[in-house]
Amino acid sequence: MCQVTHRIMDSLTASTMWMIPGQNQSWVSEFILIGFSRDPTTNSILFFVFLLIYLSSVLGNGLIIMLVCLDTQLHTPMYFFLCTLSLLDMSYVTTTVPQMLVHLLAHSQTISFAGCWLQMYVFGALGIAESILFIVMAYDRYVAICYPLRYTVILNWGLCIRLTSGTWMFGFFSSLLHTFFTMSLPYCGPNRVNHYFCEGPSVRSLACMDTHLIEMVDLVLSVCVLLIPMSLIVASYIHIAKAILKIKSTQGRCKAFSTCASHLTVVTFFYAPATYIYMRPNSSLSPERDKQISLFYNVFTALLNPVVYSLRNKDIKRAFLKVIGHGRLDQ
Repeated sequence: MCQVTHRIMDSLTASTMWMIPGQNQSWVSEFILIGFSRDPTTNSILFFVFLLIYLSSVLGNGLIIMLVCLDTQLHTPMYFFLCTLSLLDMSYVTTTVPQMLVHLLAHSQTISFAGCWLQMYVFGALGIAESILFIVMAYDRYVAICYPLRYTVILNWGLCIRLTSGTWMFGFFSSLLHTFFTMSLPYCGPNRVNHYFCEGPSVRSLACMDTHLIEMVDLVLSVCVLLIPMSLIVASYIHIAKAILKIKSTQGRCKAFSTCASHLTVVTFFYAPATYIYMRPNSSLSPERDKQISLFYNVFTALLNPVVYSLRNKDIKRAFLKVIGHGRLDQ
């Protein structure tokens, strides 16, 4: 009877578990992403909603990249960083949403262990790079408003390229640490991740050991990529606000505040939910709420960026009207 029972259990777990040679410990070979709902009708509605959001995000950010590349009048540090932000957002949302769309309609919501590892790494790398890029963009606004006559001298193209390259390199290196520590934990079951993608805290909660040390490592990393950037951005805008208040012209003050408002809006939508998700212990996890909150810095921010920067930016509107009206931007 015991042998029959063991055979049944082995057959049930063979597809998702594998044995470590020489040990009695079994590890999961794939995860199941639960997603948002098990109701087919609800999933169909969510599919079309998120498909529309995804296409709008990709097209909006792609349009900004195209306009910045084609219009020589947009070849300035500010728009170079905006172009980089759009590229990050396109990549960021593509890391998670296409797979989520497939899982909303498919019967199977599985992802391999290696696939989960890769998704967590790329998602983290792009997210951290975007977090650091917001500091660079805040510094750009600080120089433009506080030192307008020396703007192009201070932020020369060499410095712009080094700053942008540094954000990408820091993002991919930092994410490697986070992903390595998280995915090196033993996962011996269950393998059901209550999320729509492989996000670190949700996956880590399934580990078969105490994760307190890993949580402390993640906390230190979160301080470096969330709290420190936010502090630097706040410091930059304190100096910017002081400089704006010294402007005698009301129109000049309004223009300066309008330029910074777009950046502050996007920064708030990104940092606030990301800080909530990553800077708290596993014991306070609330899976359903976390899935909703993560949509803000993963999906909605990528949609918000082109909307905010295009609707509030006369240069982007002018470049777009040139494309529509003349088909050329080199005039």
